[in-house]
Amino acid sequence: MSATVHIRTDPVLGEFALRTLDVAADAPLLHGWVTHPKAAFWLMQDADLAAVVQEYQRIAAHPHHDAFLGLWRGEPAFLAERYDPAQVELVGLYDAQPGDVGMHFLCAPTETPVHGFTRAVITTVMSWLFADPDTVRVVVEPDVRNTAVHALNAAVGFEVIGPITKPEKQALLSICTRERFLAATRDQGATL
Repeated sequence: MSATVHIRTDPVLGEFALRTLDVAADAPLLHGWVTHPKAAFWLMQDADLAAVVQEYQRIAAHPHHDAFLGLWRGEPAFLAERYDPAQVELVGLYDAQPGDVGMHFLCAPTETPVHGFTRAVITTVMSWLFADPDTVRVVVEPDVRNTAVHALNAAVGFEVIGPITKPEKQALLSICTRERFLAATRDQGATL
């Protein structure tokens, strides 16, 4: 049973929510998202449905990594992952601190883009992560070539630490504190 874990009302675009991922029910939808050409940096372009199921079952079973389906106005619209960067993804690649939380997000492909949608999604995901009082910093490691997400990260308060080498990519390590997030998103109605 999927449970809603966070709801945020964007002042322009309305209600966004996150619920726990139901791998069996959500995998066909996710398969279309992660294999879409716009999701090239997700590194699952050639995955079949079974591979998507396997990947999200692995995440669901992992004690330090989980995935959530994002809804906009009640409809599936994005994917978010939360992980412990000292245990997953960034082990030994940066100076992990207590209270660090890693994050990935992916917006569903659409034929009719909505102005401000992706920024509203990342603001919602960050609001959710910082709603946990144990979260001190959010850490991300997008591909160095993903300039669109670098701009979004900057818009919500991320500070670039620098490039790091991961097995699958050259990544741009960036970190955001609660204070930087709140200062950067004050005009977007971000609350914790």
